[in-house]
Amino acid sequence: MFKLGTGCLRLVVMVAGLCLTPAMWAAHVDPHALNSSKPKSKRVSESQRTRRRMRHLASSHSAGLTRTSAGSSHRRYHERFFMSSFAEGLTGSDVIEGEDPIVRQAAVDALGNMNGTVVAIEPTSGRVLAMVNQKLALSSGAQPCSTIKLSVALAALNEGVVSKETEISLGARSRMNLTEALAHSNNAYFEALGRKLGFEKVAYYAHEYGLGELAGYDIPGEQVGTYPDEVIPEKLGGVGKMCSFGEGVSMTPLQLGGMVAAIANGGTLYYLQHPTTPEEVLNFQPRIKRQLDIAPLIPEISDGMAGAVQYGTARRLGLNFNEEEILGKTGTCSHEGTRFGWFASYVNTSRGRIVVVVFLQGGRPTFGPKAAEIAGLMYRNLYDHNFFIAGASKLADAPAPRP
Repeated sequence: MFKLGTGCLRLVVMVAGLCLTPAMWAAHVDPHALNSSKPKSKRVSESQRTRRRMRHLASSHSAGLTRTSAGSSHRRYHERFFMSSFAEGLTGSDVIEGEDPIVRQAAVDALGNMNGTVVAIEPTSGRVLAMVNQKLALSSGAQPCSTIKLSVALAALNEGVVSKETEISLGARSRMNLTEALAHSNNAYFEALGRKLGFEKVAYYAHEYGLGELAGYDIPGEQVGTYPDEVIPEKLGGVGKMCSFGEGVSMTPLQLGGMVAAIANGGTLYYLQHPTTPEEVLNFQPRIKRQLDIAPLIPEISDGMAGAVQYGTARRLGLNFNEEEILGKTGTCSHEGTRFGWFASYVNTSRGRIVVVVFLQGGRPTFGPKAAEIAGLMYRNLYDHNFFIAGASKLADAPAPRP
């Protein structure tokens, strides 16, 4: 009689039939199985310990995948949104008699049927040249997403925390400076700046640049948005998330437009004014809210804002327009089933400047790069109508501002 050794038993389990002899077949094969009409599937049942080990290996393998394949990406793709990115008839109640007709038409055509608003501002006076979908533009606003990084960058530069070349360690032997962080909208960089500055300084500069207060002067229906009086809880990300995503903040398109206009003109924060009749346009007088001490800091953030358009998060703008230099900042985030897409920018030409803010809300098609693409369409429309050339004489003849 042959005896099965331990090694052969293991081999029988692993490779069927390799150690079997006729005598052993009779001893170890179930005769009922041979007579069954249904073929048995070849299944190996692992022990409980083996199953735990396999789960561990699977989880460790997933941890090494890229972000596009890992669980974080899975959650992002399965986020549910309840608002449409598209809408019709959003401009029916707009008051347009005092707007620039060329700018107005360029903005309307660029926005198309996207659920959003476009605000165009003359940065040397604070005049709102066009405001498409005024109901949304004058609302209480939304989370600013990554556009809050402009305020944080200016705050950090003002406090001497960084220069545009200062590199911050982001872990895993990765380092980045302010220019690249703005261009690529790096969250870890600005979270580190926020923690370095602290909430009190972050909030002080945010208010200084116009957040948490009305941006306009006697604009009917304008709402103020919100800026919290204290830092959000750590479980929500604390000051770091406030400085990278604008968590806990509600900003309006007019507030963002006013801040970017101050960057474009060298530091004058104007009250935004929206003329509603030809007579108001004729008698328009700029009104200064306050002077910001940012003139020396603007070159420090300009490369990052230009980089966003040239090779960063706003590069889709170049699909439609690349004749002039555009500086801007995108923002993408979501809140309670609605996705937001922001883009604030200005065109930097020797013949005048215009600030364009695009804000979108909706579902999956809504995000910052799409807002940048819409801004590119608008700049293309303006350029094709010689707006920047015609605008030179208007800027030269602008009335003196009122304090």
